Amino acid sequence: MESRNDTDISVFLLLGLTEDPALQPLIFSLFLSMYLVTILGNLLIILAISSDPQLHTPMYFFLSSLSLNDICFSTSTIPKMLLNIQTQDQSITYTGCLSQVCFVIVFVVLENFLLAVMAYDRYVAICHPLSYTTIMTPTVCVLLLLISLSIGIVDALFNTLMLLRLSFCTDLEIPTFFCELAQVINLACSDTLIDNKLIFVETCIFGGFPLSGIIFSYIHIVSSVLRMPSSEGKHKAFSTCGSHLSVFSLFYGTGAGVYISSAVIDSSRKTAVASVMYTVVPSMLNPFIYSLRNRDTKEALRKLIGSLASLL
Repeated sequence: MESRNDTDISVFLLLGLTEDPALQPLIFSLFLSMYLVTILGNLLIILAISSDPQLHTPMYFFLSSLSLNDICFSTSTIPKMLLNIQTQDQSITYTGCLSQVCFVIVFVVLENFLLAVMAYDRYVAICHPLSYTTIMTPTVCVLLLLISLSIGIVDALFNTLMLLRLSFCTDLEIPTFFCELAQVINLACSDTLIDNKLIFVETCIFGGFPLSGIIFSYIHIVSSVLRMPSSEGKHKAFSTCGSHLSVFSLFYGTGAGVYISSAVIDSSRKTAVASVMYTVVPSMLNPFIYSLRNRDTKEALRKLIGSLASLL
């Protein structure tokens, strides 16, 4: 393929899920609905937590942060896809593509570490209940959030700078609906060995470290719960972890599914469909998981909706 200097690149092409014109209105309606549900659901979770003083605890502070991150994650990819479908223009500028890569990395890494921090919060609450308020202070909670965000920003900026050194070919078609780091690197004509090795190392660190922390936390949580004498105490302890476990399983399960499908399935369209599973579906379903499985969140949402209805 013909190489061209990266400074000459003006646009990439986002091929999306299908090029069939007859399916474009259906895809537009589907993704618009999913995006609106994601925004509304996560916004309601944030408002419910902020409006209920009983939920001003570390657990719900991290949950509201997770909801805000899900809103930002969806907003970094879906609106551009909807705009492209509406205008029948698949292009995204070089700067816009790199910006999208940067934001996606920030929110994916932050989601990973937030899930790990939430698992640690449950570990302290269940395994060290007497020390919980002294360990999980507001300062510590904010610090954990800022550290997680900082790691995501540093990782995103580093990967974006690595992309700037690459020269790209004349074939600038990205077989997904957003600029994904691995897909952009695949378009490069220059040597990408270092970039691919860095992706592998970063995945092991920024995916493996939070995952190990979550597994470690739940091993100790299960061990502590099983030693509880009363069945009521066991049920209460497990109920506080059920929502987090569901969200954790959904996020890592869809991520693993995308990785396996991209390695096994030699089809760009099927890979694009698989990428929807970890970029759109978890962010949309997380509010439902917490509102249906968590009694306190459900009650706070009921009060919030009642208050909003009385104002209308």
